[in-house]
Amino acid sequence: MIRLENISKQSGERLLFIEASASLLKGEKIGLVGPNGAGKSSLFRMITGQDAPDEGQVAIDRGVTIGYFDQDVGEMSGRSAVAEVMNGAGPVSAIAAELRDLEAAMSDPDRLDEMDSIIERYGEVQARFEELDGYALEGRAREVLAGLNFAQEMMDGDVGKLSGGWKMRVALARILLMRPDAMLLDEPSNHLDLESLIWLEQFLKGYDGALLMTSHDREFMNRVVDKIIEIDGGSLTTYSGDYEFYAQQRELNEKQQQAQFERQQAMLAKEIKFIERFKARASHAAQVQSRVKKLEKIDRVEPPRRRQTVLFDFPPAPRSGDDVITLKNVAKRYGDRVIYEDFDFAVRRKERWCVMGVNGAGKSTLLKLAAGASAPDEGAVTIGASVKMGYFAQHAMELLDGDRTVFQALEDAFPQAGQGSLRTLAGCFGFSGNDVEKKCRVLSGGEKARLVMAKMLFDPPNLLVLDEPTNHLDMATKEMLILALAQYEGTMLFVSHDRHFLAALSNRVLELTPEGVHRYAGGYTEYVARTGQEAPGLHS
Repeated sequence: MIRLENISKQSGERLLFIEASASLLKGEKIGLVGPNGAGKSSLFRMITGQDAPDEGQVAIDRGVTIGYFDQDVGEMSGRSAVAEVMNGAGPVSAIAAELRDLEAAMSDPDRLDEMDSIIERYGEVQARFEELDGYALEGRAREVLAGLNFAQEMMDGDVGKLSGGWKMRVALARILLMRPDAMLLDEPSNHLDLESLIWLEQFLKGYDGALLMTSHDREFMNRVVDKIIEIDGGSLTTYSGDYEFYAQQRELNEKQQQAQFERQQAMLAKEIKFIERFKARASHAAQVQSRVKKLEKIDRVEPPRRRQTVLFDFPPAPRSGDDVITLKNVAKRYGDRVIYEDFDFAVRRKERWCVMGVNGAGKSTLLKLAAGASAPDEGAVTIGASVKMGYFAQHAMELLDGDRTVFQALEDAFPQAGQGSLRTLAGCFGFSGNDVEKKCRVLSGGEKARLVMAKMLFDPPNLLVLDEPTNHLDMATKEMLILALAQYEGTMLFVSHDRHFLAALSNRVLELTPEGVHRYAGGYTEYVARTGQEAPGLHS
């Protein structure tokens, strides 16, 4: 359906693609992976025709419809969410608009002389509308929005009043309702909670078109895709299998390439030694010449390109008392909405609680109460003896001083630390080379999250309260964080929609449901085994 044929593309000084080729066939579900800045978004733009390759071509079969979702959703206002979704549903929404125009024309007395042709056209358009299941369009739009966790009043309310994250969901719903022949999804999992994510997974599994997507969610990728295209160093490499298979295969290829490289280096060293030793002897002149020629002809094996991931080592956190957080008879309301009533909860040293619950169940509220960012209306929140807390929430990223560079922000936080250790810290969190000189105001969401995390973990607290810490992180940083937190000796209370993160780090689960609060000993994996579901409140 879609073929990239020997494409080359340069962006400023950077070469993104050098004679790269790949294809997307009917029914294939492909994950697009590669380091940040490798050219994933450029590839999407070339397929949609928003950008063109410098050389080579993007060939798309005739009549193939393409739906493209990216993070830049544009302006939305003045319509309800459901109308906005239906309006973007591709050919069917254009046909619906023509039907409305023809209906208006049929009741226009000034156009009586055209009535036969209008009625004839109306019949054709109506047949096409039925063929595209147009009359069921609103029902389907509401079904998709419900899957993405919209309540009825949100579907019918003005889309302009929604936050950026909910507008993203509206833009995603448009593409899903359109059901194009090929779907290009750039980070569709970014702003979704766990329930919506699992619903989207099921939807995409049942979708019969071709899919090309990026995602920083490893579990989501594993369950949806059956092929991986990797962008690295200007070329496109296709792997048949899910993300897990790709990661193993890549590691194996790197080991083989390293071994080949080392073997060749040893052979070259031996040959060069021979040449050096005998080049001055006339008796060996012919042998030396033949070996020099042999060396000139050899195809040199490149060492594998190593992905730069520096592991972060936690300095040991000071020990806290055994009772870390205690909530007693806590009540919390927002207006008429009761979030907590007579709520008791205790966190003990070394426990790692993940908090689960549908949107609005009170997950972030609980974390705010625990962190002292919000006060209970009744009852008491007590923090135990010798507890030193680190609290990560989305608003922490807004508190960065835009005029300071990454390095200055770290220096401000740790004036006693040496330059070397701060540079190492920056490197662990993905700021290498000149990245440390970037001003905080120009950082992306992911870079801000990494900087806040670095500031929090350098002088480690013994209690971490984390609200969606992986929201903006790429896979490599997420892996680094999981490995680092797995070694962490302190106590954790966190919310995350990343199942890999939940499974790796939790040893307790607190489930908030309308029926009540449930506590589970054992982590997320045991919770799934015991309840038979991956998240509370899944739409059956």
